[in-house]
Amino acid sequence: MLLVAVLFFLASFLRIVSGADWCYQSQVTCNTTCAGPDTWGLVSEHCSRRSQSPVNIVTRRALQDERLTPLQLTGYQETFHSRIMNTGHSVKLDLSSKMRIQGGNLPATYKTIQLHLHWGKDGGPGSEHLIDGEQFPIEMHIVHIKDKYDSLSEAVTDRTGVAVLGFFFQESEFANKKFDPIIKALKYIQQSQNSTTLREVSLDMFTPPQKNMTKYFRYEGSLTTPDCAEAVVWTVFEDTIPLSRKQLSAFSQLQFSNGKPMVRTYRPVQPMNERQVYYSRGHLASVSTVLLILAALVPSALSLHTTA
Repeated sequence: MLLVAVLFFLASFLRIVSGADWCYQSQVTCNTTCAGPDTWGLVSEHCSRRSQSPVNIVTRRALQDERLTPLQLTGYQETFHSRIMNTGHSVKLDLSSKMRIQGGNLPATYKTIQLHLHWGKDGGPGSEHLIDGEQFPIEMHIVHIKDKYDSLSEAVTDRTGVAVLGFFFQESEFANKKFDPIIKALKYIQQSQNSTTLREVSLDMFTPPQKNMTKYFRYEGSLTTPDCAEAVVWTVFEDTIPLSRKQLSAFSQLQFSNGKPMVRTYRPVQPMNERQVYYSRGHLASVSTVLLILAALVPSALSLHTTA
């Protein structure tokens, strides 16, 4: 009997470490054998290392870096057709390599490979990164790899082989019509591995106006799902994308691979350890604007005082 129990334990352990059975905390129950975020180190040793993502970005500890100029986005305005899929863990939109990003002190030019999202439950907290402890309803990741690589698996062998743009979503009183193609597609991909096609869409539809993308945070981290490879240059934007409560809640109709509601699809924040978060000079520009306004007001105030 003891031998049977040992063999059962070993079989369960091997299923977990195979990488096929990682899951989010919302999937973990007493009847599941999947590895929740606390045990992702069993799935991949990378998940237990010291430069993991996501993190809580503490703004007062971030250092301004003048090299973090606005990113140059190429092809984001071009329309395309693409497959959108329920992966069993998230929603993924496949992207061709026609879209590229460079500048902003990125070490190379990067090309797009996919877009996916993380969310909470019925529009509740669900982002992976936090800003000063605040968790947003949804976080979208646009994943890029260096131009010289042909796949994500090849890019993660490079410490800066992957560049991810992270965008927060915030609840709005009104629906965001630009997101209708994704929201409407969700009803066709409720079950794991289901997919459909989005037509005549562009990345420009799903991101903030480029004039609002000057304020962002930068740090080096990892993929936020196993194998958690520490090969990501993260760019997390401050400006949020508005969605109505109904649109935010639509993602909760999807199902995990085990049929349970796909909710709270985020990894808990990881320790910063010795890493530093930097912020773009777009933030500094805002401060400079305030100082210029104050400088203009001071002479006016002195003039009024003299007159009185």
